[in-house]
Amino acid sequence: MGMKHFLTFLYLVIVLVQIRGENGDNLLNPSTLEMFVDELPQMPKIKGYEIKNGMLVAGNLTIGIYDTTWKFHRDIPPTRVFAYGTCKEAATVPGPTIEALQGTPTHVTWLNYLPSQHFLHWDPTIPTAMPSSGVPTVTHLHGGVQPPTSDGNSLAWFTAFFADRGPHFSSPCYYYPNSQLPGNLWYHDHALGLTRVNLLSGMIGTYQITSPHLEDPLGLPSGPEYDRHLVIFDREFRVDGSIYLNSTGNNPTIHPQWQPEYFGLAIVVNGKAWPFLTVTRRKYRFRILNASNARFLQLYLSNGLHFTHIGSDSNYLYRPTVSRKFLLAPSEIADVIIDFSLSTTNDVILHNDANFPFPGGDQTDNISGTVMKFIIKPDKVYDPSQIPYTLLQLPTALLSEAAQTSRYITMYEYTSVSDEPTHLYLNAKSFKDPVTETPKEGTSEIWKIINLTEDNHPLHIHLGTFTVFEQRNMSDVDGFKSCMEAVNDVGKCDLEKHLTQSVFVIPKHERGWKNVFKMKPGCVTTILVRFKPIESETQYGFDVTAEPGYVYHCHILDHEDNEMMRPMKLVH
Repeated sequence: MGMKHFLTFLYLVIVLVQIRGENGDNLLNPSTLEMFVDELPQMPKIKGYEIKNGMLVAGNLTIGIYDTTWKFHRDIPPTRVFAYGTCKEAATVPGPTIEALQGTPTHVTWLNYLPSQHFLHWDPTIPTAMPSSGVPTVTHLHGGVQPPTSDGNSLAWFTAFFADRGPHFSSPCYYYPNSQLPGNLWYHDHALGLTRVNLLSGMIGTYQITSPHLEDPLGLPSGPEYDRHLVIFDREFRVDGSIYLNSTGNNPTIHPQWQPEYFGLAIVVNGKAWPFLTVTRRKYRFRILNASNARFLQLYLSNGLHFTHIGSDSNYLYRPTVSRKFLLAPSEIADVIIDFSLSTTNDVILHNDANFPFPGGDQTDNISGTVMKFIIKPDKVYDPSQIPYTLLQLPTALLSEAAQTSRYITMYEYTSVSDEPTHLYLNAKSFKDPVTETPKEGTSEIWKIINLTEDNHPLHIHLGTFTVFEQRNMSDVDGFKSCMEAVNDVGKCDLEKHLTQSVFVIPKHERGWKNVFKMKPGCVTTILVRFKPIESETQYGFDVTAEPGYVYHCHILDHEDNEMMRPMKLVH
């Protein structure tokens, strides 16, 4: 028996032992927990730059991943987590917010202090990092424009003290140029086959690029009290406080543990289940990240207050736009303003009513449909902030600029004889298959994403920024799917004949430049992907063609881990 097969056998034995030892009766019933008893935490902030002799210089940070505990609710015992922090005592879930300045680089050394085994089970029958011991990690800055060696490639993983390293590991010290426009990013683990369990364990944090000379004149709500991050995710707990992850897969004879989606009934914001925040009657800015593994969030406020959107993912919108309710896929970021002076009540609940899985799954109830509570002080206060008519001027996306290059990206789901998902592919290819997407640096391309599954898949493209032009329904999806499964050729299956005149309206707050977008089932979504800096027409200031390149993938983590990810290499 070869070493690889032996390791696979060993992990299967461990998984089966965990399955046998698991007792479903020890699950915590979230309905027994009182909501709104924990105040919304303000996550610690660390500066990604330094000031020396009155001059701005690059920041040099060291952030570790630690085996520690976290209190998710007043009445839940401390929970074992793997968390980011500058030291074990400072590690939090989410991790610290890194505050970077546009134009000033940040260097981060990511260190792994995790034990020899994960406290959550993981499935070795899907493509997975396979160390001899230790928990593999590698950090990706989502939305960042950074060199391939600092992008957190899934095969660049490493274990504690670098005892084991993936084939694309080069260095734990990452370089983030921060040359992109100001906006909201986040960082998280990206190890091959382990992203879903590593994020469940707590490996997430926010990253913010600011530009005082661009942003201060806008007059938006600012300061630590009025400008807040909201990192939302769902979890399931046992009565002892431990995170619960079902250890039996939908196809246990094929994948002993892997399931197509993870959902928890407890909705957590900034590390607390259903927290509260006391606010005054004025405008607040909330940078809302959906850090769930698979749960979509359709957010609205209880008393009819509206959201004013000023940004989407890592970029500002050109002009603010208003919504009463909006949909946020896993990994998407909405930058919004809420004016509490307009409230007719002193309490406002932030709700979610997105089905899970989305769109055709179960409906939320009072537990999973409640996010957090705002307690509004009765008296109005002076509010110097404003919502300007226009925000930042970004380049306008034109289909004509990419007329010579277009690609089709087809999303497939494969099932067992019992019609349970076994794996998911992009363009009918596995992650390890040779690269087929090779964009040229300095160009833009048209990508048509064909979703042949029943799920809505949030597509994330590393490095590239894109604008969505159209989502169009397909007729006879099953017929087109059968043809594609047989020949995997859009031309031979005559896609154009399968397109209807039914076009979905892209919400105004999602018409800017994005790095994630929701690919509706049974639809063809047309996007323009820009492979050059959003702030200029020049090339990137680093070698984008270097190994190990970049990737694009579905950001439902359970899908990404089971092959819904493909490599991408830029060329000159």
